[in-house]
Amino acid sequence: MKTNDNQKSSDAYRARGVSATKDEVHAAIKTQAKGIFPGAFCKIIEDPCGDPDYCAAMHADGAGTKSALAYIKYRETGDLSAYFDLAQDSAVMNLDDLLCIGAAGGFVMSNTIGRNAHRVGGEAIAAVIEGYQTFVDKMRNYGVDIEMSGGETADVGDLVGTLIVDSTFFVRMKRSSVIDCANIRPGDVIVGLASFGKAIYEERYNAGMGSNGLTAARHLLLCSEYADKYPETYSSTIDKSMVYSGKYRLGDRLPGADVSVGDAILSPTRTYAPIIKRLIGRDGLQAMIHCTGGGQVKCRSFGKGIHYIKDNLFEMPPLFRAIAESGQIHLREMYQVFNMGHRIELYCTEEFAKFAIETAASFGVDARIIGRTEEAPDGENRVTIKTEAGQFEY
Repeated sequence: MKTNDNQKSSDAYRARGVSATKDEVHAAIKTQAKGIFPGAFCKIIEDPCGDPDYCAAMHADGAGTKSALAYIKYRETGDLSAYFDLAQDSAVMNLDDLLCIGAAGGFVMSNTIGRNAHRVGGEAIAAVIEGYQTFVDKMRNYGVDIEMSGGETADVGDLVGTLIVDSTFFVRMKRSSVIDCANIRPGDVIVGLASFGKAIYEERYNAGMGSNGLTAARHLLLCSEYADKYPETYSSTIDKSMVYSGKYRLGDRLPGADVSVGDAILSPTRTYAPIIKRLIGRDGLQAMIHCTGGGQVKCRSFGKGIHYIKDNLFEMPPLFRAIAESGQIHLREMYQVFNMGHRIELYCTEEFAKFAIETAASFGVDARIIGRTEEAPDGENRVTIKTEAGQFEY
């Protein structure tokens, strides 16, 4: 089964008010300066301190609509752990993006919490803040230094149905340490670091969702009971037939895994910082890409004239398999929305790949060569994904 961009997919993400490709966003920022390393994964700017040997980056992101599911879990069970874990989700979405430019420490973090105070009480705010501190302390134990610089909590019930948890990270680093995605060349091998399993720095099984695709995951898996009970957790602009249209309740077992569906979706976003800290600075690593918005097709935005071929992906983890089996989303679209089993890609030599795979294994994280790069015949970046279910072209 070979598909192309002209073949209609289920478009399950856009139908729920979210864009996997963010075309309008890219159009809005296309005239903005791209920084001093225009091909890098994050925008890099001149050093604010004026040192020509240094540069800096600032990054903002958050837990997204995962907080809506955390709200439902708390309302259903009284368990604050989902709020606690939102802090890690918010932090990692920034931290691991900055890892991709070669930053390994010296991070400064600020957080922003926007809530509907009529629905989200002080105990939730306390849990989020405790979650930030716990994550920062854990990373420090692995040599990744993050300084918390405070934040802002705003009661914005006119704008927010439940809760928004966002963060901003700042880092200053040597220019000579920058890892630039402009260095991706034909002939690189691609190593994927698994998003699922249990790393030695994680307390429990991670189903691998991260903090991208939560709008689709919630509505494709969870049943209509939650639409009736918690209308504040979804947009009134979504067609009602698309709201919580799955078959599972939060506490149902996820097929193929010893975890509930709710806890699987809420698995804290895995950071790769302890692993990447050991990898950067060694010869053979050309670039890194964080497969967040855009999923397995995110790489298409980096490098020039590159054909990304991914033909040895991880077997689809149980959580993503359950989403595919919902029958409401085309597999081709899933690769644009979800990480599908790995969330960090290393572009490197075969020798470095061996070292990276061994390093990841020492932290309990699976890794493998998932593909390679070739020259794109027409000079335009493209992605080919080959799976047992078919081949997809982007």
